[in-house]
Amino acid sequence: LSSDVAVGVKRKNLEMDLCSMFFSSANGSDSKKQRLDESPPSRVLHIRKLPNEVTETEVIALGLPFGKVTNILMLKGKNQAFLELGTEEAAITMVNYYTAVTPQRAQAVLQAVSAVQDGSSPSSDPGVLELAPPPSPVLRIIIDNMFYPVTLDVLQQIFSKFGTVMKIITFTKNNQFQALLQFSDPVNAQQAKLSLDGQNIYNSCCTLRIDFSKLVNLNVKYNNDKSRDYTRPDLPTGDGDSANKDHSLLGTPSGALASYSSGGSYSSSLSLSQGGGAISPLSAAAAAAAAAGRVALSGSGVSGVLLASNLNEEMVTPQSLFTLFGVYGDVQRVKILYNKKDSALIQLSDGNQAQLAMSHLNGQKVFGKVMRVTLSKHQTVALPREGLDDQLLTKDFAGSPLHRFKKPGSKNFQNIFPPSATLHLSNIREGVGEEDLRLLFSNSGGAVKAFKFFQDRKMALIQMSSVEEAIQALMDLHNYDMGGNHHLKVSFSKSTI
Repeated sequence: LSSDVAVGVKRKNLEMDLCSMFFSSANGSDSKKQRLDESPPSRVLHIRKLPNEVTETEVIALGLPFGKVTNILMLKGKNQAFLELGTEEAAITMVNYYTAVTPQRAQAVLQAVSAVQDGSSPSSDPGVLELAPPPSPVLRIIIDNMFYPVTLDVLQQIFSKFGTVMKIITFTKNNQFQALLQFSDPVNAQQAKLSLDGQNIYNSCCTLRIDFSKLVNLNVKYNNDKSRDYTRPDLPTGDGDSANKDHSLLGTPSGALASYSSGGSYSSSLSLSQGGGAISPLSAAAAAAAAAGRVALSGSGVSGVLLASNLNEEMVTPQSLFTLFGVYGDVQRVKILYNKKDSALIQLSDGNQAQLAMSHLNGQKVFGKVMRVTLSKHQTVALPREGLDDQLLTKDFAGSPLHRFKKPGSKNFQNIFPPSATLHLSNIREGVGEEDLRLLFSNSGGAVKAFKFFQDRKMALIQMSSVEEAIQALMDLHNYDMGGNHHLKVSFSKSTI
């Protein structure tokens, strides 16, 4: 039995050549005269035509989704390897998979992730080299190039392909979104690390950097969008914005288990798709996230220009649209149409941001009218020739300092929510009290129903009587100058008071 498979692992921009995979005789009695494709099924696979720079870790990773890898022998000079799996069934599944599938780029491991094994114990056969035990069931995950939001639910759906995810804690450290994720079994953590480290969640961004944590158990206090204990659905929600500030320090030290961390080949990173595409088995997670309105994943090749119609032409301005649509992306240009002033073109940085804004703002009531938002056929918003825009209907915001998503890893990526009656306020100047803020927001034309300061009094939640009033207040008061070089930051909140 034999199969040819284009594994397509990208390293240093060199694509892995066609890699041939055969069953090998388990007792090593193969004759050169015997055709390899006549070898009976066994636990040992013979892999040929490997590229010169391939590592042992990468070859191991090819087999992990199908079962335990119990031994490996690299024949560097011949560009070959022998890979022994825990069961003959796992080996047959692996060969059959690569017979039918020609993976794109680095997706070989990930497209086969449904075949992840159940975590049975390694082989105890004498003479079988067992891989070093993983040091912890807890992984520390850092997201690089985070141009689009990554939620706790997306992480759970990605990593649950490799085993039971028990707990997740997300936090921001050194301006980077990070997470601690605990599996029920350290072996599952090991598989996830080998398969996912270096992969992109979305096209060309949100790269996973994964290491074992020194913790062996996470202590989750609250179930909310920042942390979750899937074994304790009874936990309170807590204060989502501050409850998990110190979660990165929680947990039980790994003690004696730490000695494993330097022992095996698993300590090296497996960067399979640097510069490659998005992780293929994320389609379900991506669809769920997009359906929830958190991220739009199909924006590649889609115009970044939106058409907003049914606007209140007496009230709307390029600045107000810049502020509102800027909650969901970096607005580059706004043009209110000269012959149809109840319509406007809004150009965002890319198609992902445009779809995100459309999903949240279409159907919202703005200045008393229900706004319609659709994708425009235009690829860009053209600026008028100098002197021809006497009504100031077009404005270029490309150099604006108010873009929320210009800085990779910004906390703003984690706080994108649909329009709501409750607004989150930040950068509040010292000495400004509740009554000052209530009066400020009442003057925007709405009624303040509730107010709550955070502990440090630099942030607060304020609840208006309707979503329309909150939208109006956000357009009026985001970047409001409070004096002392403090400009108020306003965004929608998922919380209620």
